[in-house]
Amino acid sequence: MLNGQKILPNVYRDSVGLMRISVALCELPGVVQAAMVMASEGNMELLREAGLIGKGSAAAPNDLLIAIQARDQDSIDDALNAAEASLAGNEKDNAGGATTVLLPRSTEMALDEFPEANLALISCPGEYAGAEAQKALRLGLDVMIFSDNVAVEEEVALKRLAQESGRLVMGPDCGTAIINGVPLGFANTVAPGDIGIVAASGTGLQQVTCLIDNLGCGISQAIGTGGRDLSAAVGGLTMLKGLEILACDDSTRVIVLISKPPATDVARQVMARARDCGKPVVVNFLGGANTMWEGNICHAETLEQAAHMAVDMSQGENPSARTLPRHHLAETELSRLISSLPNTRKYVRGLFSGGTFSYEAMVLLENNIGPVNSPSPLKIAQKLNDPWTSSGNTVLDLGDDVFTRGRPHPMIDHRLRHDRLLQEVHDRETAVILLDTVIGHGSHADPANEVAASIIASRQSAEQDGSAPIFIVFVCGTKRDPQNLVRQEEILRDAGAIVVENNAQAARLAGDIFLGR
Repeated sequence: MLNGQKILPNVYRDSVGLMRISVALCELPGVVQAAMVMASEGNMELLREAGLIGKGSAAAPNDLLIAIQARDQDSIDDALNAAEASLAGNEKDNAGGATTVLLPRSTEMALDEFPEANLALISCPGEYAGAEAQKALRLGLDVMIFSDNVAVEEEVALKRLAQESGRLVMGPDCGTAIINGVPLGFANTVAPGDIGIVAASGTGLQQVTCLIDNLGCGISQAIGTGGRDLSAAVGGLTMLKGLEILACDDSTRVIVLISKPPATDVARQVMARARDCGKPVVVNFLGGANTMWEGNICHAETLEQAAHMAVDMSQGENPSARTLPRHHLAETELSRLISSLPNTRKYVRGLFSGGTFSYEAMVLLENNIGPVNSPSPLKIAQKLNDPWTSSGNTVLDLGDDVFTRGRPHPMIDHRLRHDRLLQEVHDRETAVILLDTVIGHGSHADPANEVAASIIASRQSAEQDGSAPIFIVFVCGTKRDPQNLVRQEEILRDAGAIVVENNAQAARLAGDIFLGR
């Protein structure tokens, strides 16, 4: 195996665009691994861990680095040439193929060109994201920080500066928002409406906005906070600001709050602010309280339930009068599935691209079938010593750092999940495989085809050994998304997967199969 690299001095590109090119390079003949990154210290360390570069690289933080691992030198040369051609093609597209366009090189330059702008989306290496966010705030802009690897102390300082200046900071590591109808980051195309959301979860925000759209209602604003916002260190500063914004927004009738369990004192403060906001509020702190009313607040157990409650409130109905189905499989179909499994196949394995989906699945499965193992478990006793090998009932977030070092996120690059799928079906103890498929802006152009191909290949391989597990899949998206929800679901059904409406239904169905064996 050979490694090759090329340094492009003082060239900057957005991380999502670079990930997409990296995925295309990995599909070239002879290429084993490929990465295009800004050469920040953090990115360089990830490439070293992945074996793509050694310690002696001369790349500087302002440089763009192309790193290739391939079977021979010709494959390396071809991949490096293809990478540069992709960059040149993007530049030509941005310029419209005509005269050269001078792109803004600072927030100030961008504001000179677009003085009506009121929000800056920052996606650069985390070491520099805080400084850029501070500049944007001082220029009077709200900020969405897509970048991660920003120090928590810097996050707190930015959010306090925003508090003083009446601005909003979404992030760091905020991957999803919908502001004034515009989807930002990994977001979906949803109808406008009167339900506003503040969420410390990207895929959780996507799931609830999509379910609301699919139920016939719409979104006023969807504000992401970043995953650390409700920690004791940060204090829920963005969620509290988001609540204030939605409480004062005439177009918002119902408010939804989404998070994994917050720090106790932060949860107390958020709930106090929610009680005083003057509007009905649905709270879904995953793994928290079961459904109950508390003044104007209704607690939801799942993302699915939060969406239904918000829609009921929006339509003037009582959400407590609604009973949601466990899933849509009839008892006879469920019995047929269970009887198709040999005695050796007995465990549930979840392979998720969304961190909130994996967390919610663990909560529901543990409540239903008992302990679930994971690299990031609900209880420390269920921590997997080796994340690359499942044991018993196992749920994985394949977007976690342990799996993505030197690799694109699985919402963009499906190769890691494909390989893990083959591994799980050849484990004769695997009875059910849970999968999410996330569509929308920023995601893979046709993820269902990728997932379907993996299901078909793994099923054929497993059937050669005598039996295959059951595949349960849901698609997080809408009919308005570029990939189209209905079409994506059809592709997965044609591949032999059982397609359900959402993550909660998928986890409940998997639990019922486990218990029915």
